[in-house]
Amino acid sequence: MIQLETPRLTLRRPERADLSAYRAYCQSDRTRFTGGPYSAVQAFDKLAAMIGHWEIRGFGRLVLCNRSTGRPLGHVGALQMCDDSVPEMTWTIWSGADSGQGFAQEAARAYLAHAKDALPFPTLLARIMPENTASRRLAVRLGGVPDERATSPASMPDALTFVFWLKD
Repeated sequence: MIQLETPRLTLRRPERADLSAYRAYCQSDRTRFTGGPYSAVQAFDKLAAMIGHWEIRGFGRLVLCNRSTGRPLGHVGALQMCDDSVPEMTWTIWSGADSGQGFAQEAARAYLAHAKDALPFPTLLARIMPENTASRRLAVRLGGVPDERATSPASMPDALTFVFWLKD
């Protein structure tokens, strides 16, 4: 069972107890850059997919929780929907009340450090909508390199691509 820790966070696999907080996130405007807001049923489906991704791929996104309270704050990690695609690095803070405190950066740094040894891939990609300036800035702070030649996925045709090198 994977669990990572940072000074303020515990990163662990998603679980059914996350549904309430995740549903609130999915039904909020915070999902506007990822195709939302979503219905309660869609939120359930998305969390089930996040949990199942670990079973199918052997890796996936982790829920970041406040170390002192255990409260889930968001998720971070790699997502690979197609067998032949480069996995995508994702990060999200579920509530606006938790934004701007550096949680996403702290979690993403821990995940990327873990991924260097744990994942067999040389790179991860981050797909970010141009108007999502906070995520674009974070991608650069995390060492992501813009790839202007990358083809955006059909679901996000205007997305910018950042490459994270895991292996030399």
